[in-house]
Amino acid sequence: MNIDKSQIIDLLKSQGKNDSADDARSQLPDQVDPEQHSDLLAKFGINPKDLLGKLPGFGGFGN
Repeated sequence: MNIDKSQIIDLLKSQGKNDSADDARSQLPDQVDPEQHSDLLAKFGINPKDLLGKLPGFGGFGN
C-alpha cells in the first residue's frame, strides 16, 4: 500500500520534527511504499510497521 508523501510530512510535523519534515519533502518519492522505502523512513525515525496506525485514514491521528 502506497502512502502519499504529504501524509508522512504532516506526521513528522505533528511530532515536532520540522527539520525531518523538510528533509523528507526533498528525499521521499510522491508515493511511499512502506516496505520498499523502509530504510528511508527509518532515517526520519519512522517505523514502517507502525506507520499506518499513525496516519489519518489508516486508523491513526485525526480519526
